[in-house]
Amino acid sequence: MGNIRQGFIKKVARELFDRYPNEFTRDFEYNKKKVEELTTVQSKTIRNRIAGYITKLVRMKEEGKIL
Repeated sequence: MGNIRQGFIKKVARELFDRYPNEFTRDFEYNKKKVEELTTVQSKTIRNRIAGYITKLVRMKEEGKIL
């Protein structure tokens, strides 16, 4: 069973991932810091969810599941 994420988390994560494709890695902690630098998100929970989804996108891209 997979995780269901809210639409705005996916939207923000996709936008960041598309705008800064070389800024993110497979490391969640690094991505968390980058999300904090690149956005104005105040909530730690939302920041972590966005970073987690970006980490998933990076892994999917490396495996060739997304373009």
